[in-house]
Amino acid sequence: MTGVALEDAGASVVTRISATADAAGQLLPGPGRISVVICVYTEQRWDDILAAVESAAGQSRPAHEIIVVVDHNPALLRRLDTELGSAVKLTPNREQRGLSGGKNTGVAVATGDVVAFLDDDAIAERDWLRYFAESYADDAVAGVGGLTLPRWDTARPGWFPPEFDWVVGCNYLGMPDSRQPVRNLLGGNASFRKGMFGVAGGFTADVGRSGARLPLGGEETEFCIKIGQRRPDARLLIDHRAVIWHRIPASRGRFSYFITRCYAEGLSKAQVSHAVGAAEGMSAERRHAAVTLPAGIGRGVAAAFRGDLAGLGRAAAIIAGLTTAVVGYAVGRISRRR
Repeated sequence: MTGVALEDAGASVVTRISATADAAGQLLPGPGRISVVICVYTEQRWDDILAAVESAAGQSRPAHEIIVVVDHNPALLRRLDTELGSAVKLTPNREQRGLSGGKNTGVAVATGDVVAFLDDDAIAERDWLRYFAESYADDAVAGVGGLTLPRWDTARPGWFPPEFDWVVGCNYLGMPDSRQPVRNLLGGNASFRKGMFGVAGGFTADVGRSGARLPLGGEETEFCIKIGQRRPDARLLIDHRAVIWHRIPASRGRFSYFITRCYAEGLSKAQVSHAVGAAEGMSAERRHAAVTLPAGIGRGVAAAFRGDLAGLGRAAAIIAGLTTAVVGYAVGRISRRR
């Protein structure tokens, strides 16, 4: 998107945010003010960033504020300042490069009662914040996540198993049902009461995405587990009505990315287990590996017998993904010991 089209997109974002600001003073049910934080890092996602901001600005329950955190990229910061001006709270990442530092910066800037995180390459449906707010009617709820669905640039690969949709940052087969307590939320579609950041201490800098070659993760898992350890009465929920669509480029539909991401997830889980203990750091993963994945292999083989040969690919991908993640976890644990 360039030239006049880009200008129109930017103007549309600004107009929507202005309307949001006018409506934000209305008395609305729920936790009060919800701040939305979007962490960005590259101009290659320029159109995605504008779309994410516009979706946050167009909510049926207006956001209290939209905070865009730019991760050590002065050129992108200047360009966004020119495009959006004062329509959003724009700030550079004040901490170490990476997603954890960006999220911590956004939390520090936020003035809302709840802080919601939206991926920079995702679009939130219009009632996203409304459903978050409804779940906070229970004072015991410390955090609420939503349903993240894949928006593939190309067709979904037939071999890609739904049990591994976490590879592309989406909800996956095997997760608990909607409105059921969970151990952790998915970081790209999550919200927390502001006070929880004082309880859990924020996101750890050496966990999560950064400028490193491997696509690491897990910062939200560690954070959520710390909430549970320090506030056993607190509840974390996933509300499937709070929907976002996560863009999946063609490069992330390749088997090479699938394997790399599985290995990186194993490394990340080793870091999380080191921080919070292996019992809690791997509890959900053990259940997934012991119950969901064998069932997925069986479904893939059965589908192949019914004529869907891609079922064999899904079964093989489950085996390869699990094996690679276990290797990554073992490497991570050994590295920690050394």
